[in-house]
Amino acid sequence: MSVLRLLGVLRPPCLLRLVTSRIWKRLPVLSLNVHLYKNQQEEKAEPIGRYPVPYKKDLPFDIVELMDEVERETGFLPNTLKALSYRPLEFRAFFAYYNAILNKETGKLSKTDKELIIVVTSLATRCLYSVVVHSAKYRVYSKNPVLSDQVCVNWRKSDLSPREKAMLEFALAVSQADDITDDHFKKLEVHGFDREDAWDIAAISAFYAMANRLAHFVNLIPNKEFYLMGRTSDGKIQRELTAP
Repeated sequence: MSVLRLLGVLRPPCLLRLVTSRIWKRLPVLSLNVHLYKNQQEEKAEPIGRYPVPYKKDLPFDIVELMDEVERETGFLPNTLKALSYRPLEFRAFFAYYNAILNKETGKLSKTDKELIIVVTSLATRCLYSVVVHSAKYRVYSKNPVLSDQVCVNWRKSDLSPREKAMLEFALAVSQADDITDDHFKKLEVHGFDREDAWDIAAISAFYAMANRLAHFVNLIPNKEFYLMGRTSDGKIQRELTAP
């Protein structure tokens, strides 16, 4: 299983079915059962946010199919999917754009770079959910949990390369709505980033500026599985986290 699938990232074919469906606005309801997307432990736990998690029977088929697939492949369902299923049209739009900017194959940004951008801009907006989830993904992709912990404490004093720090300076400028000038682009160019790369950095930063504020509003709680992900030598999820 690839790291991408392990982390529960939506696969393009599945998302393509989701966003190109002829029945985008009026989808049939799949009456599987009346259970929430919760396991036995979660039934007794605190809510994952301020809004209820919908029942499967009340969700459109494409979203049920997608959530079942992610849960089947990862062993758990990330809480962001549960929370966003409360608004199916926004669920589809959110993950369509997520897929377009995070899973694109072009440009100079690696998956590690992208997760690093999300971690640092999420730290600046104090978003617990995104910091926990994306620092886990960063640990897996970078295979460097020590560096990940450094970044989460003070990325400016971490062992990140000058290239990575220049990338993050630009990402934060976009995320915090600073005035973007030609000097920002020149600093990126010194480290090999062109204008297309700048757009990619900006798109990720802007998207998560929005996503983090939604997470704040919803009071979204991270899944416990993310906390130890990427801290073992092989990067596998430690499933004992969910044991009673």
